[in-house]
Amino acid sequence: MAIDPRELRRCLGHFATGVTVVTCRTREGGLHGATVNAFTAVSLNPPLVLVSLDRRSRLCRLMEQTAFSVNVLDARQHDVALHFAGRLAPHAVEWDDDSRCGAPRLAGCLATVSCTAWRHYDGGDHVLYLGEVQEFRVRPGRPLLFHTGEFHALPAHGGHVPWDGSGDAPSSTTWFATSQHDQPARMAG
Repeated sequence: MAIDPRELRRCLGHFATGVTVVTCRTREGGLHGATVNAFTAVSLNPPLVLVSLDRRSRLCRLMEQTAFSVNVLDARQHDVALHFAGRLAPHAVEWDDDSRCGAPRLAGCLATVSCTAWRHYDGGDHVLYLGEVQEFRVRPGRPLLFHTGEFHALPAHGGHVPWDGSGDAPSSTTWFATSQHDQPARMAG
């Protein structure tokens, strides 16, 4: 049975994801970014994350040997997501300072993970890029979400966490916590 790519994409769109903008420098030193929802954590030791990029994208051609940042967008950054997806008239983008590894970061994001290139793999019509985390930042807020082709935001939290007390709860000692928001947490090495 042949799989219709459009129908498969529609089916996969039912998996709600966060929205990120992956940023890097061009070979000429300029800043570039693209809206990406195919992002995941891979490993804590070594600290690795993965982004999946369409082979035809400009970002894909830039990523092979360069440092990059994955900027997790806040629910209020809908326009930033559209800008980097090429669907909104250009407007001023607020950039943060570069990370230690030289990867450019966007201002106002919920989290930013800055990486050096680690490996890349064939992923069919995409390339899978693994980055070794060199630095990360977090700040309070609500994430911008993507589901069935639309942006969404989480409702206000009601207080009770159903899985609180389990080994997977944020209160668990197996989770990492930072004591100060907006302060970079640096990886050893």
